[in-house]
Amino acid sequence: MKKIYYLSTCSTCADIMKDAGISESTGFELQDIRTQKITSAQIDEMKKMAGSYEVLFSRRALKYKELGLKDKKLTEKDYKNYILEHDTFLKRPVVLIGDKIFIGSEKKNVAALKAAATE
Repeated sequence: MKKIYYLSTCSTCADIMKDAGISESTGFELQDIRTQKITSAQIDEMKKMAGSYEVLFSRRALKYKELGLKDKKLTEKDYKNYILEHDTFLKRPVVLIGDKIFIGSEKKNVAALKAAATE
């Protein structure tokens, strides 16, 4: 399976997809999480691969500060629910290639993604 969860309006996601050669023509299933919401089953699958919902959660989201979440102790259930409620809380892009998962836009992660996407 080759799939990416991303935002089509996000220039960082677009740059990563371009650099890694991720497109429908290279066999990837693309899911724009703004137009096609993440399901509970999909987030559960990501969690199973990543190890926790917290790893998938973005603290950079503007809503994180707006909702005062930085001052709260969040549980795994909270992380999951916030990601399902607001697509902005998913650290993106999330790319699944076989049994590997790549989360976010950190340089080390993007380098590993590029290597895996071209295998």
